[in-house]
Amino acid sequence: MGTNVEVGKLPLIGDKMPSFKARTTKGVINFPEDLKGKWIVLFSHPGDFTPVCTTEFHAFQKRYNEFKQLNCELVGLSIDQVFSHIQWVRWIKENLNTTIEFPIIADSAGQIASMLGMIHPKKGTNTVRAVFIIDPEGVVRAIFYYPQELGRNIDEILRAVRGLQVADKSKAALPANWPNNEIIGDKVIVPPATDEATAEERLKQYKGFDWWFVYKEPSPTT
Repeated sequence: MGTNVEVGKLPLIGDKMPSFKARTTKGVINFPEDLKGKWIVLFSHPGDFTPVCTTEFHAFQKRYNEFKQLNCELVGLSIDQVFSHIQWVRWIKENLNTTIEFPIIADSAGQIASMLGMIHPKKGTNTVRAVFIIDPEGVVRAIFYYPQELGRNIDEILRAVRGLQVADKSKAALPANWPNNEIIGDKVIVPPATDEATAEERLKQYKGFDWWFVYKEPSPTT
């Protein structure tokens, strides 16, 4: 339905998310403007009525309330028509007893998918399993790509949203496997000092292993 992205330029982490208008199972959406003030997980799936995608949508919906508690909305996308989306959503409800509450974009012409780099020619003409995490200001904060044969770990996507919010609030970085890091647990990492005077004070202010590796308690996000 139209976009305002620069042709040939894929959005990168730190870029503003391109705006577009699209038809969804919940009506027309102006993306991301209609969701301004919320975190967004925009994710593509290869196709309706496919088994791996069905398991993913079931898993996303089962965690939808957890995403909403983080002020985060889910938006799906594939190059199927909206009629296919509607029938597939009905199938999931009737056969898996799961009502998909979030919208699914019908990008039947593939324009949005191409703009966002969701179609990888060596993996076919449908979309791969792309994920864009977008903050309340419309800035892309994380991008994941999975091949068609590998279903996503939805808990990891949920962890990424939660982690980005904690990092923002704490003005810090998060360690591997946060909040269950093998070295510092759920603590967050203080940005390294950039001058000698600050480096000298680091271990006096925080716990840590050296001036460049100190940590603190995370700030609450609520």
